[in-house]
Amino acid sequence: MIYPVILCGGSGTRLWPSSRRAFPKQFAAFAGKQSLFQNALSRLSGPEFDAPVFVTNEEFRFLVEDQAAALGLLDGRIILEPAMRNTAPAVLTAALTLKDQPGALMLVAPSDHMIRDTDAFLASVAVAAKAAQEGVLVTFGVTPERPETGFGYLKLAEPAAAGQAVALSGFLEKPDRQTAAGLLEQDNVLWNAGMFLFRVCDILEAYRLHAPHMLALCDAALAQGEEDLGFFRLGAAPYQEIAAVSIDDAIISKAKNVVAVPLASDWSDLGSWDSLHAVSAEGPDRLSEAGPVTAIGCENTLLRSEEDNIRLVGLGLKNIVAVAMRDAVLVASLDHAQDVKTAVAALRESGVPQAEDYPRFHRPWGWYETLCLGERFQVKRIMVKPGGVLSLQSHVHRSEHWIVVAGTAQVTVGETVQLLSENQSVYVPLGAVHRMENTGKVPMYLIEVQTGAYLGEDDIVRYEDVYNRN
Repeated sequence: MIYPVILCGGSGTRLWPSSRRAFPKQFAAFAGKQSLFQNALSRLSGPEFDAPVFVTNEEFRFLVEDQAAALGLLDGRIILEPAMRNTAPAVLTAALTLKDQPGALMLVAPSDHMIRDTDAFLASVAVAAKAAQEGVLVTFGVTPERPETGFGYLKLAEPAAAGQAVALSGFLEKPDRQTAAGLLEQDNVLWNAGMFLFRVCDILEAYRLHAPHMLALCDAALAQGEEDLGFFRLGAAPYQEIAAVSIDDAIISKAKNVVAVPLASDWSDLGSWDSLHAVSAEGPDRLSEAGPVTAIGCENTLLRSEEDNIRLVGLGLKNIVAVAMRDAVLVASLDHAQDVKTAVAALRESGVPQAEDYPRFHRPWGWYETLCLGERFQVKRIMVKPGGVLSLQSHVHRSEHWIVVAGTAQVTVGETVQLLSENQSVYVPLGAVHRMENTGKVPMYLIEVQTGAYLGEDDIVRYEDVYNRN
């Protein structure tokens, strides 16, 4: 059996505005109805796989749990990192949780890649598993299709061969376009897919040899960790001492027993809008269309609208990416798709909330979104999932009026507890202790109207919280 280790704590910005720090690309749907995270989990849930290990952070813990549960997969272990430290400590922590099974195989996979040919992918995993049983560390590569400057490259000791593991001779960092064009002509070079497979004992030995300090700190973080609502929270103090470094730099580039397996399947890391265009564009005009869009006379263009009531129209566009959301619009040349992160950095430096905040704010009980915001008032739409419970709380600066529009809400205001169904409402005076929960079996939706001198999310005094939020 193979233990999938799914890394899902990243916060990519090159697919902004669809991907932001508060809701990164792994939890968004770019092809079909499932998110990239759910697609990865589905690929790794066959009979050859044991229960997965998820490595994420505090902010995304309930997204991981909810999206896995939506697939009926409830047996995974979710490890929470107290700080983002790149892939090397994340992989090591997962390996240490499996150290009582030293001969077990673990497959490390990012959660934000697109692979559509699952059968071909699993065939490559089988090749890698056979090689890993001999004590080597396996990395996966992809045969280059274009002079890509956004990926790292694997250099093999001999030409890549489909269905075989080939010794690795080195890594190449993301090249410039001229170097990438030259690499495209070589038959012993692969794109680095960022996936690995090895036995637990072999990867732990590699850390002992090449990163003993990290090993000691991860051991301490596990020893100081604690279970919390079905999650395992690593000890913060030792984990925060670890340097942020990738497993490629910390281990794979230094180890001598590394081989590469070329993926037989399609693959994209969806690291930028041009990479999404490359795998989704159709027809002779190479158009990629998603959501309510209309393309007239466009060529080699990506149009995407994420709002049902925003119609995006492209007229005579060539080599353009246009993405429309409720609170932000991106229009860029596909040739500059790798520079979106620079634009996000500029927005962040200017204090623009859209740089990081998503228009829909996900919470462990569901989500909310702002419909209208003005001086001394705000209107929100709120969804509370079945069993969801908001904290028992009060506000210092605002009052609230709740109107249920679907489902049934159990509402506490002071000493009064009542059930509200569709078209019923309740007023929550300023300073009143209150709570809302969904005791039904379907999602509950309501409109919240806030009025007051200050409407920030930090105007909350919590008295009880079933999700143990500080």
